[in-house]
Amino acid sequence: MPLHRVSVLGGTDPLARAEFLEAAAEAGRLFASEGITLLYDGGSQGPIGELAAAFQSAHGMALQVPAEQLGEHTDALLALPGGHETLEQLLETGLGVTSVPEPPLGLLNTADYFSGLLKSSGDGVLERFVHESQRGRLIVQRDAAELLRAMAEYRPPETRRQQA
Repeated sequence: MPLHRVSVLGGTDPLARAEFLEAAAEAGRLFASEGITLLYDGGSQGPIGELAAAFQSAHGMALQVPAEQLGEHTDALLALPGGHETLEQLLETGLGVTSVPEPPLGLLNTADYFSGLLKSSGDGVLERFVHESQRGRLIVQRDAAELLRAMAEYRPPETRRQQA
């Protein structure tokens, strides 16, 4: 499925690690080169700010929307490194989407940032927000190009509703 609109969530910490900022900028340039429209909440600092700046510098079309509307009319949701809150926001936003098909939920896992959060049994982020039938929507990649490819190739898993 071609991606036309991607909603992006991410950290706004201006002191984020350089590799997070560089990976976000690379993702922004890549998405712009693919003609994808970026939906984001207007953050101008940290990874989200770097992604938006690189995206716009590459002449991409970006739309600022309120955070609570990021899950509307999107082909995919993408989270950049940005703390527990970013992962929780991705899951809450993505799982609240009622469009059919449900969009993939991508994690740009720069320097394995999300790996610990996803594996942590004590944190319970996945257990609180994601049912087993929804875990197939999560796509985790370290490389922006691989993540974009995987999100574009995503096919929703069959559900009981679809089989009925």
